[in-house]
Parts: sequence; structure tokens; C-alpha cells
Amino acid sequence: MKIGVCIKQVPAGTARMDDKTGLLVRSSAEGTLNPYDLCAITAALQAAAGVAEAGEVEILAITMGPRSAERTLREALSLGATNALLLSDPAFSGADVTATSRTLAEALRKYGVPDMLFCGQQTTDGDTAQVPFALAARLSVPAIGWVKGIEYFRADGYSVLQELSTGAVQVRGGYPALFAIGREAVQPRAPNLSRKLAAQRIPITVWGLADLSPSRAQDYGLTGSPTRVKALYTPIQTAKTPPLRVPAATAASLIREALDQQASLSQT
Repeated sequence: MKIGVCIKQVPAGTARMDDKTGLLVRSSAEGTLNPYDLCAITAALQAAAGVAEAGEVEILAITMGPRSAERTLREALSLGATNALLLSDPAFSGADVTATSRTLAEALRKYGVPDMLFCGQQTTDGDTAQVPFALAARLSVPAIGWVKGIEYFRADGYSVLQELSTGAVQVRGGYPALFAIGREAVQPRAPNLSRKLAAQRIPITVWGLADLSPSRAQDYGLTGSPTRVKALYTPIQTAKTPPLRVPAATAASLIREALDQQASLSQT
């Protein structure tokens, strides 16, 4: 069975934005593995253990980014991933959700679409929480987002808890499937020294535009991104809204009215 984990290198500290392009200048801050993706890796390892009795299991860690993103793939390998794929090309830079999901999907189709795909629920830089669902749509596989708990992964299917606005629900199904893992779903693992050393010896496959669709360069990176940052500015606070001071009984009445309105909207 094939398991894939999509991970991303994010700035470890404060990274500046380019005022002209509106893009994050990733060289201005040291890169680190997105915290949500650490949970995705741990969930993938749990899934691998759950389906191991059905036969050999492969765990592919895949990321798109500069060559320095190899460090995050090494971390995934040290945690238990068996293979790693880096999508790195200047043509991929500046990608939004649309272009990022397109690049990942093209690479996974070429590599072989996994039976299970794991992503962190979101990233700490873009923070859109949209890439997992865009990727699932491109690959035509079901997506289970906001996973807050894992009950089991077995060869014949899975059972997870999904956080919705109305509360948690149990989701069961079969494969293929994509899971967007929240930080409360699992307790992230930490690699030991021997695994870290072993991970340094595992080769990492690197693909660029020429390995995917060189004739469609306009579909990748910034040119393939329909969303753009038009301007960056610091909001100017012109006035403060004074706090509402009312008697306790009036406050309770206002709160009850707001709750009733919210309940009414949720039922429509």
C-alpha cells in the first residue's frame, strides 16, 4: 500500500514580504517543518502500522520548495518515511493554492497516486487551509478535513473524528482518501539519533518543471496563480471602540439574543 505525506518548509522566524511582488521572501528567515505537517507524518505512520498486515507499505514524503527544503524531507525520513520527493524549480516559485495543488497533483500522478494522502490542516505561513482540498479535487479522491482524532486505519478502511462547526463527527470510509490533520489529532513523534543518521543516507528524488509538464510552464508558479497580493500596508487605527457598559441583566439579555440568532442561522 502507498501512503503519501505532503509537507512544507515554512519560515522558523519572522520573514519579510517583498513590497513589489507581495511574495514571502523565504531567504530572510531560516526554514523549518510546518508544525501541522509533523502531525500529518505521525498520522501517516499510524496508518502504516494499521495496514502493515496487508503487505508492504511505502510512505512517500513530498514537498515543493527551494533546494533547502531537503532538510524537511530529511526530517520526515528520520521519523519513518521510506522515500522522499522534492519539487524544486524557479518556475514553481510564487505559487498560490491553485498552482501549488496543480504541481503536487502532477507529481503524484507521475509517481503513482497513493492509496492514502496526509496533509497538515494548514501552514503557518500561508495559513489558507485550502491546499489539501484543492489537491484532493485534482486527484478525484475524497478529502476528510479538520481531522481531530484517529480511531483506526485498517486495510479495509478507516475511522476518524472530524471537527465541524457543529461539533465532532465520526467519518468512516475506504481508500483512496486524503486526510487533513489538525494539531490535536495526534501526539507528534521525535526521531532518535540513529534514525537521523540513517535519514542522511537515503537518496531524495528531485523533480523540476522538465519532469512534469515543460510545455505548460505558464500553468506553474506565479504565472499559474490567479490570486495575487495587490498591496501590503499596516492598518491605521483611527479610533477605539469604547466598551459597552450595561447592567448585568441587560448584558445577559443581549447575550441570549445573540445566541438565539446564531442558533437560528445554523438551522437554515
